[in-house]
Amino acid sequence: MAEKKILIVDYDNKNIENLTKLLQPHKFQLIRASDGLAAYEKFKLEKPDLVILEAILPKLHGFDLTKRIYQESKGSVPVIIVTGLYRGSQYRHEALTTFGASDYFEKPIDNEKFLSSVLSFLKEKLDLPLDLPEPQEVIDFLAKKLKVPKAHKKAHAAKN
Repeated sequence: MAEKKILIVDYDNKNIENLTKLLQPHKFQLIRASDGLAAYEKFKLEKPDLVILEAILPKLHGFDLTKRIYQESKGSVPVIIVTGLYRGSQYRHEALTTFGASDYFEKPIDNEKFLSSVLSFLKEKLDLPLDLPEPQEVIDFLAKKLKVPKAHKKAHAAKN
């Protein structure tokens, strides 16, 4: 399974370093950008699985960047906004409903809640085999596992 890519965007290098330290133990591939335009270019080039960004960004505002990512990925790439300036439920609500952010945190962040959010967005999708078994195969397999007596199976089959 390929490692997941996260794009981290913040004008403050210290914030990028703090997020990097928090995410490093989870073996993600971390991509960094310090302004909105550079982040947008890296988003198109690197195709990250998740974007974490500060709302206040030079060259392209974080809310506008969030909206572009949401529209271009058709909502498939979650964007988590982490901001120190836009405080309050009205900003959170606007980011989530108008701009398509997946989650919203105010600095200083609660590391545990933040990590939980990141991990829930990146949880592995179940890899189902393309050739699913026939229903009778499943019934037979379960009958063996549950050790259903043959007479019971025949009686049940006769009823249906």
